[in-house]
Amino acid sequence: MRDDNFLKENNARHLWHPMAHPGDQQKNPPRIITKAEGVRITDIDEHSVVDAVGGLWCVNLGYSNDVVKEAISKQLYDLPYYSAFAGTTNPTAIEASLAVREYFADDGMGRVFFTSGGSDSVETCLRLARQYHRLRGEPTRTKFLSLKKGYHGTHFGGASVNGNNRFRTKYEPLLPGCFHLPSPYTYRNPFNERDGAALAQAIACAMEDEIAFQGANTIAALIMEPIQGAGGVIVPDETFMPLMRDICDRHGILLISDEVITGFGRTGHGSGARHWGVKPDMMSTAKGITSGYFPVGAAMFSEAVADVFESSGEEGGIYHGYTYSAHPVGSAAVVATLAETKRLNTQANAAERGTQLYEGVLGLAEKYDFIGDVRGGHGLMTGIELVSDSAAKTPMDGATMTRIQDATYEAGAMVRIGMHNILMSPPLTITADEVDVIINALDAGFSVV
Repeated sequence: MRDDNFLKENNARHLWHPMAHPGDQQKNPPRIITKAEGVRITDIDEHSVVDAVGGLWCVNLGYSNDVVKEAISKQLYDLPYYSAFAGTTNPTAIEASLAVREYFADDGMGRVFFTSGGSDSVETCLRLARQYHRLRGEPTRTKFLSLKKGYHGTHFGGASVNGNNRFRTKYEPLLPGCFHLPSPYTYRNPFNERDGAALAQAIACAMEDEIAFQGANTIAALIMEPIQGAGGVIVPDETFMPLMRDICDRHGILLISDEVITGFGRTGHGSGARHWGVKPDMMSTAKGITSGYFPVGAAMFSEAVADVFESSGEEGGIYHGYTYSAHPVGSAAVVATLAETKRLNTQANAAERGTQLYEGVLGLAEKYDFIGDVRGGHGLMTGIELVSDSAAKTPMDGATMTRIQDATYEAGAMVRIGMHNILMSPPLTITADEVDVIINALDAGFSVV
């Protein structure tokens, strides 16, 4: 590898970064992270901090899990790649499919389709939802419902059902037939409703109204996150997802649970849907499936959905897939990661440490009046919404958000900024002392305002 000066001189000169303005990245080069161990990351200047972002909601096992690393290394020597398209497979893909099915058995999932990541998994669910209805003799069911503030990746299908215009407007027109319902966001919503249960009922009424307007026989699926992640860690009332499930059932609409963030223990349960006691028809996953060590995702389907495909004739063929679907190295990472997830009981730790982090931030909210809302308390997902005027709920400006992020980093923790929200999703292996580091670093960051 070239020396540090070479790396700094070429930082952002040739690489366009995701979710960033390329000109801004050249003027303000991103931090160069060179090492990681446990839940800590170290930059090129040897500054070490607790990673409160968990990579990007994904490094559930921390950065030092040798079991997963060794599984990847061994598979590279045995079989670094082979296609899983019709006619061939590989041993680790078979093992991984069984491991994923077993992990999500309580969610009613019966079949697995491997992808390269979360956006791929969402795209797979959307496409197969349409095909499912065609197979059942309802080809008019092509539309999708989703929630405002929801995030479902960056492919055209995922961007079309995304509920944040930041990911949409520059790329429109998008997929037609996508309609958005209000978010279960008690701090800001069109009903001015702060009670979560009442807001859930209002959104259910809005959904019924939209279905009546569109025609139930035109709607393929509702896709939703059990807890909205990138939208600001928006936690719905416990009645909300069951209400959505009931409405979908009554109108023949599939429920797709986007578990890219909430799967694999992050909510303190095996899945976000399980957290709310709901069994979806399809699930999209990624991130924690390999703890970020290898790019893998998976779309999953209930036995009832699978039966429609498997009992159909030629029309049941799935002419969709990716070069790296069921990649043998990725599959080896999946098997090892799920085994370690169970052995370490990370979802129990996520529940305990998530409560600690949430309560710690609530304490900071009593100290700083520009903290407008704190969301979390369900596993290791915490969002802090900052405002410049608490009465008017005026969003905090971007420059101030960057100052807070930089000061927090210097004080010992990496946090993520999403518009005027601070988003945190640390590794599920984090300790109580390391959570305290995050809270203290946030305190130092907020003190600059």
